Amino acid sequence: MVLAAGAWVAYGLLLPAGPTAEKFVMLRPGSSARTIAHKLKSEGLIRSDSAFLLLHATKMRSLKAGEYRFDHPANALEVYDRVARGDIVVHTVAVPEGYTIFDIANAVELAGLGSKQDFLKVARDPSLIQDLDPQAPSLEGYLFPDTYEFTRTQSLRDMAAAMTRRFRQEARAIGLTSDFHRVVTLASIVEKETAAPEERPLVAGVYSNRIERHIALDADPSVVYASLLAGRYSGVIHASDLQLDSQYNTYKYAGMPPGPIANPGRTALQAAMHPASTDYLYFVSDNQGHHRFAKTLEEHSRNVASYRRGQGTR
Repeated sequence: MVLAAGAWVAYGLLLPAGPTAEKFVMLRPGSSARTIAHKLKSEGLIRSDSAFLLLHATKMRSLKAGEYRFDHPANALEVYDRVARGDIVVHTVAVPEGYTIFDIANAVELAGLGSKQDFLKVARDPSLIQDLDPQAPSLEGYLFPDTYEFTRTQSLRDMAAAMTRRFRQEARAIGLTSDFHRVVTLASIVEKETAAPEERPLVAGVYSNRIERHIALDADPSVVYASLLAGRYSGVIHASDLQLDSQYNTYKYAGMPPGPIANPGRTALQAAMHPASTDYLYFVSDNQGHHRFAKTLEEHSRNVASYRRGQGTR
């Protein structure tokens, strides 16, 4: 009987089992040791759930929930050690500056963490940041650009909460403590208008001057966002888009849009907090990654003729 018991333990714990190709197994939060053992046995990763539970009774380590990746045969001792260590799979979601909630939803879906539409439902609920911005129509602007690592045990709301926490950290670091709605909305437009950090205060200054003088912003990125919200954006702005009846269409409606149109990074936020003090009212791309700024419409028209080559004006 002793020999038979020893052979059984050796079979259950020492003899390798498992896949020869990559396999992912999800151990759900709140699962008991018995449930975990049964799951590992049913997935062919251990030979005996009873032997696994016997090992657990001798070690009594906490077994961690999560998604595990197995790509080679292993014995139950190795499997137990991995589950006790919580050697779970993490999924990377990169959020560059200027990503919209639609872009982030795509990134989350591509990472295998949930559907685009489900993430958008979470992002359209502003409750995570309403203490900062009671006027916020969504989380747009507050999902701070960064590289995140998530697990499949986290909900989509958990992921959005992690991004808004990063925004709060960054806001504190740069001294942004009030007027969030105006600053983040302006910063989001600045972020989409130019990738050149040194130009961002100038762009913020142009828009601040136009608002003070009750001149329409005429910001192309806001038109793009209006088209995105309407589900009609095709990658370029059409003449019909400029007539779109949306408060985000700053060609049609004067003043700032109802909220941010993207998620700005640090330098765009700082530019919106401290716009350059100039008399500039216009700017146009030079098609080389920078812009030409002008104080008068006549000067701007000359810049457009030289550099814009048929693109829309500001």
